[in-house]
Amino acid sequence: MEENNQTAENLFEQRTDLDDLRQAVDQLKGEIGKVIVGQEEMIELLLAGILADGHILIEGVPGVAKTLTAKLLSRVISVGFSRIQFTPDLMPSDVIGTSVFNPRDNNFQFKHGPIFSNIVLIDEINRAPAKTQSALFEVMEERQITVDGLTYHLQPPFMVVATQNPIEQEGTYHLPEAQLDRFLFKIRVQYPTPAEEFHIVSNHHRMKGDQRIDTVDAVIPGARIQQLRDKVRGLHIEEKLIQFITAIVGATRNHKAIYLGASPRASIGILNAAKALSAMRGRDFVTPEDIVYITPAVLRHRLVLTPEREMEGTTADDIIAEIVKSIEVPR
Repeated sequence: MEENNQTAENLFEQRTDLDDLRQAVDQLKGEIGKVIVGQEEMIELLLAGILADGHILIEGVPGVAKTLTAKLLSRVISVGFSRIQFTPDLMPSDVIGTSVFNPRDNNFQFKHGPIFSNIVLIDEINRAPAKTQSALFEVMEERQITVDGLTYHLQPPFMVVATQNPIEQEGTYHLPEAQLDRFLFKIRVQYPTPAEEFHIVSNHHRMKGDQRIDTVDAVIPGARIQQLRDKVRGLHIEEKLIQFITAIVGATRNHKAIYLGASPRASIGILNAAKALSAMRGRDFVTPEDIVYITPAVLRHRLVLTPEREMEGTTADDIIAEIVKSIEVPR
C-alpha cells in the first residue's frame, strides 16, 4: 500500500523547476501594475505571448492604454524597442529599410529600418495600405528580412505588438487574412470598471499629469526571455489534449456559420500558448482549462464568418464558445 502511495506521489511530482519563471512573471506584472490599472486578462495574455514567442494584435477603442501597455513591455524587458506609426502614405522601405548609395565607397549600403529591433510597436496597423502591411509577412513568420537578394536575420527575442481601433473605418485598410494569421493572439481591451477608472483618474491627479512610465524599471534581460521560452517549449502535454486542440480547430472548418476556418498554424498557436499559460500558473503540464481559456484569443482573428451570421450580429467569440462547448473535454 505504501509503495502504491509513493508511486502516485511520483506521478504528480514537478518535472520542471518553474520557480524562476514564476518569479520573472511576478516581477513583470509588478512593474506593469505600477502604471496599468486592472486589465488583468490583457497583461496575462501579453506575458503568455512573450513566453510563447508570438506576435500580438491589441484591439480597443482610443484611450484604453493599448499603446501605453506595449511601451511598458519594452521598459520592463531590457531589449531594443522601436515604434512605427502606420499611416496611409507609409512605404515598405519606411518599415524594413532601404539601400542607400555611398559615394565614398561607390556602392549601395543597406540602412536598417525600425523593424530591426526586439519589441516593435506598430501603432494603428490598419492605417497603412496593403503593400506596406505585406512588408511584415516575412519578418513576422521567419524573423528575417530579404532585400536586394540578401537576407538579414533579426536577433531574438523578436516580437511585434500591433494596435488597431475597431470602430474607426475612414482612412483604414482591412488586414489581409494572411497577416492576421501571423498574430498569435488578438486581445480585445475593454473599458475599465467604474472602480478602476476612479483609480486611474485619482492617480493622474496625484501625479499632476506626470508620466508614470518613468517609474517602471527593466527587470528581465533579453537573454533570460530566451531561457524561459526554452523551458516553456519543454513542458508536458498529453496526446489526448493535442487531439482536443485539433478537434476544436478542425470544427472551425466545417461549421455552417464560418466561411473560412483556422489553419494548422492556429493549432500550433493554441499548443504553445497553453504551455506558456500553464507555466505562468506554476504547472509543468497543460490542462484542458488552459486550452479553453486561451482558445478565443488564438482563434477570434482567424475566422471569417458567413455574411448572414455577421448581419445577425454573431461574433467569432460566440461561435468559438459554441464549438468548444460541443467537444467533449478530455479528463
